[in-house]
Amino acid sequence: MIKRIWTGHKALAIVLPAVAVVAIIVASFMLVSRTSGTSQASATPVATATDSPTPVPTDSPTPTLVPLPTPTINTGPTPLPAGMAYSDLDGMIAPSALAHRVPIAIMVDNQTTAARPQSGMSMASIVIQAPNDGTSDRYMMIFQEGTATDIGPIRSTRPYYVLWANEYKAVLGHFGGDNKVLQITIPQNIHNIYNMDGLHGGSCAFHRIKTRVIPHNVYTNIATMLRCAVKKGYPTTYQGLPTRLFREDTDHSLLPASQSILIAYRAENVSYKFDPATDSYIRSEDGKLEVDASNKKQVTARSIVVMYQAVGVHWFEPHRARRTVASVGSGTALVFQEGKEIQATWKKANDTDLTRFYDSTGAEIQFVRGEMFIQSLPTSYKVTVK
Repeated sequence: MIKRIWTGHKALAIVLPAVAVVAIIVASFMLVSRTSGTSQASATPVATATDSPTPVPTDSPTPTLVPLPTPTINTGPTPLPAGMAYSDLDGMIAPSALAHRVPIAIMVDNQTTAARPQSGMSMASIVIQAPNDGTSDRYMMIFQEGTATDIGPIRSTRPYYVLWANEYKAVLGHFGGDNKVLQITIPQNIHNIYNMDGLHGGSCAFHRIKTRVIPHNVYTNIATMLRCAVKKGYPTTYQGLPTRLFREDTDHSLLPASQSILIAYRAENVSYKFDPATDSYIRSEDGKLEVDASNKKQVTARSIVVMYQAVGVHWFEPHRARRTVASVGSGTALVFQEGKEIQATWKKANDTDLTRFYDSTGAEIQFVRGEMFIQSLPTSYKVTVK
């Protein structure tokens, strides 16, 4: 059976018999491609305690509570060698100490070209990109088995990012935030995250570099984040929360020849091109291949999730509108993996539940092992697939 294993540079394909491991590097895998077209959809948010000010949304879907099935813990199909385990966040095979390490969620800038290229993206387990203030967007990179030696540039957080970090009970690294997130969201969720704010009591983990201008010059790394987490009395291991479902790769002979995805944010275009040779997607931004500045590696995704979510604004700060994203509730989604598009639904019943994804039959989607990119989009945005 073909599996993906951590090597220090994320994914390597090997063969694992039930009893012994035969280390043979193999190519990758799967399914059918989709003809060209566009996709769009609408979301159904659920109001939460963190959204107490009256927002002025661009979309106004009818709120509803969404029951979720009992979550399951992914253990993988076959036993692993001694000292190895399936990582909780992305299903990768890694040394047990890394596979069950506490997740570290870092807010990373994408406001202007001064923030690019970012560092650390190729080593994350999950990367979330969502609208931020004005026309800009921002990343939250979540790390587990990947030990990034450089992460940044680091910026402030927003309420909906805290609710995503809640799902993993992550150490949340950020450099401040808007008034609402600092005064309401973080205090209300202080038992669901391990807060590491570089401007408010968490400066241990962050430093400024000389090759970038303020405010695009704050950086950290995994080793420093873990060391500072210990100083603050935070745990260093995953807290036993439910995980998503993962599966092995499809046989390489069944993979389609190509698939391309174009996602048009207001400030830039994000694109992915499927590479059947590696069974992964090559990521570009504004037509330029995205390279991790920390290790000079091409950024790739094993799976891509587009979540359509209602986006609006709140006026918690006088005379300043801040972005809101309806990250709790349910809505439509698109899942891309192994050259195939899956029409899907996302569901998150409350502030701390794991966001899960279901296909048109109602079955929970199983993801191929490896780095996942989650693209949060307003309901009016379109995604072009060829």
